[in-house]
Amino acid sequence: MKTITKIKEDKNYTAVDLGKLEDLMEYSLIHKVNKQKIEGKVFLKEAIHSTGTEISFNSLAPKTEQPYFHIHYKNEETYIILKGYGFFQVDGECFEIQEGSVIRVAPQGVRGIRNNSDETMIYMVVQSKENSLEEYTTDDGERVKFDPKW
Repeated sequence: MKTITKIKEDKNYTAVDLGKLEDLMEYSLIHKVNKQKIEGKVFLKEAIHSTGTEISFNSLAPKTEQPYFHIHYKNEETYIILKGYGFFQVDGECFEIQEGSVIRVAPQGVRGIRNNSDETMIYMVVQSKENSLEEYTTDDGERVKFDPKW
């Protein structure tokens, strides 16, 4: 079983390395609810000490699907398809997805995903509390003068 490697950490950041995405299937975890082993999935919240999002990298073997549909109570999810193609279903609506597809699902949306390709599908999920983002992009920041070290 593969583990996350910490690159560096200080009071304002944590940097980790997951390795190559093609090796994502080497990660595994035990599902908290049904206690089944899930291969090809890694959560990052604890590894990077995140306080506002849960990020996961996920993989689906060729011609397979996530073995369950699910909802959330408070968190919306944004799925970003990085490799492969297939179908995504929300509340009974099914549509095609492919590399570059991005899907936001509200907490109560009943969701599931299927890989129809002949290669492992790789996707990222960003989970955050619905309606929690108050300021974003240039509204939440300012440019500062700083000397680069590279």
